[in-house]
Amino acid sequence: MAEVEETLKRIQAHKGVIGTIVVNAEGIPIRTTLDNSTTVQYAGLLHQLTMKARSTVRDIDPQNDLTFLRIRSKKHEIMVAPGNLRFLFLK
Repeated sequence: MAEVEETLKRIQAHKGVIGTIVVNAEGIPIRTTLDNSTTVQYAGLLHQLTMKARSTVRDIDPQNDLTFLRIRSKKHEIMVAPGNLRFLFLK
């Protein structure tokens, strides 16, 4: 668990990072640096998007899996690292 804490601190220290959210496999936030309403909104929407992206990747190739999801707009960037725990980085 200390390794996870250290990784989150390192990510949060990067220039431009607004916040981090860690969610479980069901999309429920278990750790965040953002306020509650923002966390719930991002966690719910990004969980759905991640599941759809994973499904699309598996439809294309059943032997493959989603390893990283990056979403960019003119103002922000969101990076999702799916796994047992999903890490969301808002920049």
